[in-house]
Amino acid sequence: MSDPAVPGRGAAPDATSRNVEQVELPPHRFAGLLAPAVDRTFAAGMLAGRDGGAELSSQYGGAAASGFLVEFRTRLATPGGTVSGPGFAALTRYRDPATCRRSLDKQVAYGMLQRVSDGGCCATDRGLAFLGDLWQVHAKATGELWAGHDDRVTRLVTALGRVLAYALVLAESDEPGGFAAMAPPHEPEDSPPGVLLLNRLGTLRHHRADAHAAAWTAAGHTATSVAALPPGPERLAIEQETDRRAAGPYAVLSADERLVMLADLAALPG
Repeated sequence: MSDPAVPGRGAAPDATSRNVEQVELPPHRFAGLLAPAVDRTFAAGMLAGRDGGAELSSQYGGAAASGFLVEFRTRLATPGGTVSGPGFAALTRYRDPATCRRSLDKQVAYGMLQRVSDGGCCATDRGLAFLGDLWQVHAKATGELWAGHDDRVTRLVTALGRVLAYALVLAESDEPGGFAAMAPPHEPEDSPPGVLLLNRLGTLRHHRADAHAAAWTAAGHTATSVAALPPGPERLAIEQETDRRAAGPYAVLSADERLVMLADLAALPG
C-alpha cells in the first residue's frame, strides 16, 4: 500500500522508539492490547468531525440519506468502488438485515447510492460529491485534533500501511468479509496524514471484526447469541481466539515497533 503525504518507510526512529523498553510482545498479545487503543483513537477522530459531518449531511438530506456513505466511505469513494452483497452482510452482521435493507433503500431513494446486482451498492455522482466534501471535513477535524503530534501521526500512518498491506496478502485465500470489502482504503494523493490515520484505523477495525466473527462462529455462536454472552470463561476463550486470528498482520512489525505503536496511540488526544 502506498503512503502518500508521509515519508518513506525505513526512516530512522526518533526518541520515542529509542526509549521504549525492550519487552516481549508477540503478535497475538499485541492484537489484544491494540484493539481498544485503535477503537479509542478512531472514535476520537470520527467524533472530531461529527459537527461538520452533520452540517454537511443536512445539505444532502440528513443521516437517512448518507449513513452508509459515511460508514463505507473508504471503499465507495474509490473510483468504481462497490461494496458487494456479501461484503455488506459482513459489515452489518450485528444488525437486523431487514432494517439495513430499508436504510439502503432510503439512501437509494435520496440519489446517494445505487444498488448492484448482488445486493451491494455503489455511490452515485451525488454520493461521490458528498464523499469529497466529507473528506474535507475529516481533513480539518483530524488536523485540529492531532495538531502538534505530527511525528506520532506519521509513524502510525507508515506502520499501519505496512500492517494493512500484509493483511491483504494474508487475506487473499480467506473467505470474503468486512475487511475484504473495505481494504485497501481509498487514499487520494493529497490526503493529509490525519485522514490517512483515521481511515487506516477504520479499515484495521474490520480486520479484527472478521477475526472475532470467525472465533464466535467456530465456538458455535451466532451474531445474536455472542452479543448476549455474559463475561466468563466462554467469552474469554472467544476473545483469546480472536486475538490469535487477528495477529497475523502484526508479524510485519518488530517488537519495538509494536510497542511504539501502542505508545503513539496512547499519546494522541481524544
